[in-house]
Amino acid sequence: MQQERALLVPTHGGFPDVTEYRIVSRGYTHDVPGDAAWSTPLRAGRHVTLTSLGAGANASVLLFGPDRLDRLNVPDTLKAQLSACIRPPMVLMSDRGLALASVVASTLDWHDCLTGFVREPLLVTELAKHGLGEHDLHGSVNFFSRVTPAGDERGTLTWSPGHGSEGDSVTLRTELDLLLVLSTSPHPLAPAGYEPAGVRVEVAHAPHVDAEDASVLFRPESARALEMSRRSVA
Repeated sequence: MQQERALLVPTHGGFPDVTEYRIVSRGYTHDVPGDAAWSTPLRAGRHVTLTSLGAGANASVLLFGPDRLDRLNVPDTLKAQLSACIRPPMVLMSDRGLALASVVASTLDWHDCLTGFVREPLLVTELAKHGLGEHDLHGSVNFFSRVTPAGDERGTLTWSPGHGSEGDSVTLRTELDLLLVLSTSPHPLAPAGYEPAGVRVEVAHAPHVDAEDASVLFRPESARALEMSRRSVA
């Protein structure tokens, strides 16, 4: 399958400007309907593109390293890269400080990672297919969703309706062999009765990562995490 899409891509050493970029990918695809769950093992060096199949999609993603013990650590990912959200060219880091995946392109400049997920039984059922369980749940990235401060003294966060549209996409590059677990349930802060759209998953081979890669140049912490991952598979 071959598709073209306009994406935001990072400039070296910083977050992306609103720039159009054409990327053509070939590989298998899988459509996950709204309010469902899906999972897949992934080899290192793959592009994984998530595409919204309608307005208001939400893709809550969990990531596990090769040994299934190391997994995505959202607080460390944010702290090391001085951010309150996920966007290119950030690196998604593990408990051990390894780069699990890099965010290489996105049509949106903000993906929530502060509010967790809903429909826990869906995720637990999906984890059970890989010998994992409820104790393996961890902080997720909610792709295509955004939260904003309500402006009150408590620092309440509110869901931002209309943030994502049909056709929005985000591309990850796997830096290690991974297990990806995905839920398309509503965002935790979405109003009751909200019906989320589905998400298309496309997997293709990624180009070789060199010293000029935007994620490598983004921050010293990002480069260090990527180097640690490279050494772990050398």
